[in-house]
Amino acid sequence: MIYNLNLKKYFAVVLSIIMILAIGISGFAEPWQRGRSKGHGRAPAQGVKKAPPPAAQKSFVDSRYRHNRSYPVRGESFRTLPRDHRVVIWDRSRYYHHHGVWYRHHGSRYVVVAPPIGLFVPFSPLFYTTVWFHGIPYYYANATYYTSTPGGYVVVEPPQGEVSETPPASSEDMKNRLFIYPRKGQSQAQQDNDRYECHKWAVDQTNYDPTAAIPQGLSANQAMQMRADYQRAMAACLDGRGYTVK
Repeated sequence: MIYNLNLKKYFAVVLSIIMILAIGISGFAEPWQRGRSKGHGRAPAQGVKKAPPPAAQKSFVDSRYRHNRSYPVRGESFRTLPRDHRVVIWDRSRYYHHHGVWYRHHGSRYVVVAPPIGLFVPFSPLFYTTVWFHGIPYYYANATYYTSTPGGYVVVEPPQGEVSETPPASSEDMKNRLFIYPRKGQSQAQQDNDRYECHKWAVDQTNYDPTAAIPQGLSANQAMQMRADYQRAMAACLDGRGYTVK
């Protein structure tokens, strides 16, 4: 009889302990579950910082010779090139041109640059201003000077001296301009290389370089005669390489 009573007493004590533990665990779990349901186990959301707006591209208005056109400042960079850009290969480097602006690829961007002196261009800028120096026309755009050369144009040094914005009484531009046709179907890359090689040969033969500044003290007639000699030497070289020159 006494044994049964003691057993019931122990059973009651154990049951009480189990109930107390269960209540304590449920009381701890409730706020923990509330915390999980609010954030699904993630840290409280913080305010999202907005990215700063992209910096405005710097540009300038080239008003020299009343050119009055806007261009991006050299050194500015862009993610992509304009859709209708053109490519010019020079000295194993690739240059990109669009409306008087020159670009080079750098990293993941395209940087506005100055074209190198001597760069042959098979086209003229879309917008340019013509000025004359010693009777020779220079084509100006975006702080860059071009002169005509067989097959296109070439980037040259700025003329050293007084420049005229009005054409001389008789312009030699059309008279001295050469038009070139590849008789043997030469590729554009081959044409560019042939023009460059013939240009170097013509300079050696005539001591006249249209990509360099005209020497001081040279008269207009002398400069035009040396240019004509250079054009004839250039035409002879190109003819020997399979081009028709008019």
